[in-house]
Amino acid sequence: MNTRVLTGITPSGTPHLGNYAGAIRPSIQASTQAGVDAFYFMADYHALIKCDDPQRIARSRLEIAATWLAAGLDAERVTFYRQSDIPEIPELCWMLTCVTPKGLMNRAHAYKASVDQNTARQVEPDDGVNMGLFSYPILMAADILMFNANKVPVGRDQIQHLEMARDIAQRFNHLYGQGTDLFVLPEVQVDEDVATLPGLDGRKMSKSYDNTIPLFEGGSAATRSAIMRIVTDSRQPGEPKDAEGSHLYTLFRAFSTPQQSAAFRQQLENGLSWGDAKIALFDRIEEELAPMRERYADLMSRPDRIEDILQAGATKARALSQPLMERLRAAVGLRAVSKTAGAPAKTKSGKGKKPRFVSFRDEDGKFRFRLLSAEGDELLLSEPFDDPKAAGVAMKGLQALQLGDVAAVPDESVVTLDIADVVVCRFEADKLEAVKAALAALTDV
Repeated sequence: MNTRVLTGITPSGTPHLGNYAGAIRPSIQASTQAGVDAFYFMADYHALIKCDDPQRIARSRLEIAATWLAAGLDAERVTFYRQSDIPEIPELCWMLTCVTPKGLMNRAHAYKASVDQNTARQVEPDDGVNMGLFSYPILMAADILMFNANKVPVGRDQIQHLEMARDIAQRFNHLYGQGTDLFVLPEVQVDEDVATLPGLDGRKMSKSYDNTIPLFEGGSAATRSAIMRIVTDSRQPGEPKDAEGSHLYTLFRAFSTPQQSAAFRQQLENGLSWGDAKIALFDRIEEELAPMRERYADLMSRPDRIEDILQAGATKARALSQPLMERLRAAVGLRAVSKTAGAPAKTKSGKGKKPRFVSFRDEDGKFRFRLLSAEGDELLLSEPFDDPKAAGVAMKGLQALQLGDVAAVPDESVVTLDIADVVVCRFEADKLEAVKAALAALTDV
């Protein structure tokens, strides 16, 4: 049995070298493993939480799709789609929102951090907090549960959100599952070996620190220029270098084999100049990036090709999301009227249950009732009554009827039952024996 693994990618900017080594490369490698059913999606709804620049979001969606495809993601092997192309996701998000306690969202790290910052600034606790930020974990849960992912690779800062997704799924299963699990409980997958690359100044490579090395943007010249700006110590050519203490060596190791990194380390310890070391690092990285950069440029020049790939992925994804959503709608009571006619959901078994009457008020404000079998199937539907008491009298009158000798009239498809010359109900003739049995069972109670 395949393990379904789901990864979300937020289009919040142009990918850099740290994104590639820390997320893109390991995820693509994992997708090629036997027994893995991989789902990759661009979380463009999530991007709206922090970005209100439409052009930036549109550009980022294009760049990130092209980056993943250029880096080797096989769209034929995996399911690669945009979150916004799956309308079932926001629909599920609303369903989950309706079963999620507000207190659970109050404990989300991102929300609490915003409140703490506002408190420190002595402003209103919720200043600048929108509902997207507040309920972000619910949308994340919908992303995961929509496709019943078994495992979700995340960083440690996202573990809490996976735990929340499990809590929400369990609550939904309990409320609506009727003894079955509508959702698989996802498992968190934290890869301790994923590389966290240092930036030009030695801190974690991040756009917020303005210390990144571009992945494709600007071509090889931009990559080389950034690498030559990496901060090093003052040791001169010929002086031994501390490889383990050098973030330049850390970068080299992320793009080389153990043998190559060992040789590079030896060169540093033998006195290789920092300038020559940076050239060696550029050559090593460029060997991996150059073929991908060429594919990236080709994809960016053909956005229609990217759109075709994403739409094909959405079609694959919706082949799963649509039937699940139909099942979820039925579970919460949003079935088509023709299928339910207001009857309660069937249980898996009628064992231990009895036939029963169910009273209700119809769309015209009239009072009616149904006779249901032990399994929950509708056997008959009463005529409408203006007075609820009259409906109650008719219901009791049916229970008192002696139907043992009643038979369906030949060539008529409907049986009519009346009490004191007042028609109480009409039902299909082939249900007559079931109606007799149900009424007899009610009389025996």
